[in-house]
Amino acid sequence: MKTFEIIYTLFGGLGLFFFGMKSMSDGLQAIAGDVIKNAINLITRNRFLAVLVGVFVTMLIQSSSVTTVMVVGFVNAGLMSLVQAVGVIFGANIGTTITGWIISIKVGKYGLLLIAIGIFPLLFSKTQKWRQIGRICFSIGLIFAGLETMSGALRPLRGSPEVIEALSYFSGNNHMGYLAAIGMGCIITMIFQSSSAMLGLTIAMATTGIISFPTAVALVFGENIGTTITAQLAAVGGNVNAKRAARAHAIFNVLGVIVIFIILPLYISFVEWIVPGNAELVSANGDRPNIAFHIAMSHSIFNISSTLIFIPFIGPLTRFVTKIVPDSGEKEITHLVVLGNASELLPATAIVQAFEEVKKLKEIILRQYSLTTDYFKSATNDPKMFSGIKKYEAISDNIQKEVTLFVCKLMEKSLTPTQSRQCQALVKLADEFESIADYLERMATYKDRYTEDVPIDGETGAEFFSFVTRVWDYFLLTTSGIDGIQKHNQQYLERKSDEIKLFANSIKDNHLQRIKEKKYNAKTVLAYSDLVVALRKIRSHSVNIAQAAEAFHTN
Repeated sequence: MKTFEIIYTLFGGLGLFFFGMKSMSDGLQAIAGDVIKNAINLITRNRFLAVLVGVFVTMLIQSSSVTTVMVVGFVNAGLMSLVQAVGVIFGANIGTTITGWIISIKVGKYGLLLIAIGIFPLLFSKTQKWRQIGRICFSIGLIFAGLETMSGALRPLRGSPEVIEALSYFSGNNHMGYLAAIGMGCIITMIFQSSSAMLGLTIAMATTGIISFPTAVALVFGENIGTTITAQLAAVGGNVNAKRAARAHAIFNVLGVIVIFIILPLYISFVEWIVPGNAELVSANGDRPNIAFHIAMSHSIFNISSTLIFIPFIGPLTRFVTKIVPDSGEKEITHLVVLGNASELLPATAIVQAFEEVKKLKEIILRQYSLTTDYFKSATNDPKMFSGIKKYEAISDNIQKEVTLFVCKLMEKSLTPTQSRQCQALVKLADEFESIADYLERMATYKDRYTEDVPIDGETGAEFFSFVTRVWDYFLLTTSGIDGIQKHNQQYLERKSDEIKLFANSIKDNHLQRIKEKKYNAKTVLAYSDLVVALRKIRSHSVNIAQAAEAFHTN
């Protein structure tokens, strides 16, 4: 093969491998979304359980980078403690080793078969579940086809003097050669931002005989360090705990490699001893049929043993990263959109994260309502109270925008029908909560504008505050089901809503009668009407919240 042909064939195979891994991960996420969400809900301060969740989730989605990015996002949103995050990251390092075993199967042998099996349900199935199963089979076929293509491109290079000379710096069975290979594996993985892709390339080079088994093992260790760059990038712009989780990931992987680097020759001999067959055995066609399994085993033993060794030191590690990434001194507010691109997150976990942000809106509105009620009951227009009400409205507005942008970006991914419905419900919930915050802020503005004309006292004041209480009790009732624990009878909610509307009409009529009796200035009818309308709108948005919450939790 000519040089140009080798280059484009190699990168074409790498492209097939990349696309296959990404598509397989998306398909697995779509099928196992609810399972992943339930697994994450099991996370407690028990470090062993957190590790097991990390293993389980990463095995399902076939990407430790996605898991660590998810963890950084959860820590940043305040949904996971630093200790929990470190435990999940430890588990992710074990879970990612399954990728090596998948691609260590004889490349090319099953690729076209799996593509043929997967393409028909992927294109023609009427059910989402079978389409995703077809997608997974098709994607695994692409992975194998990509590895076979890369191997074919690399075979002519194994006898090239130039290639042999270039690789001599990394092939020496000494610590300098190992160090050079670790560095190269780290750099290339940082560029690809995928340890799975680099692992596939390493296995392809080792299988064709371009690199030796010791060099392949050193490259894999470099990949373990290089993959931490994804979490570091995810933590940029995040809060201090998100940065600490990313640093803990890097420190854990680097320390593990340093420890094994000291005894690397012994480690390589140990792997060769426990895995049947000679790693360097050459077949009739010049390939090495055993080396892929040896590489997968070296990867698994390293990550499992590192995790088992470091589990007792999760506490000291979290304290260490807390010292090297100190607090800024200011109270930090957790944010949602800190990862840049929601399309790169797991849909199931991204939905959980967005839902937690939506629930914050309810807490903000509760505080805004309390302050608004106090503001109306005060004899004067306190500027600090008015400023506080407007501040809460601004916060709710920002969260609503963040949630909407985040979820809309998430909806560009391939989602299950349930996930699509949940995303739509999240957007609606955020919008309805923010609208209520708007009307509370408007009510404060009406009082500030019409203080002289609208004294909220006497019979009108009593009726007005009674109406405020009724509307707010209704808001608390409709939003009590947002967690999905309590289910509402929609007919009962509609009946209560109609009662509130009738009460609103009656107090407006009563106020008009008092104006007729000259108990109030005629100008007050406009201001009083604005206040009643604002409360009726809050009632209307409360109904919508109950409906959206029910849609979110319906399977």
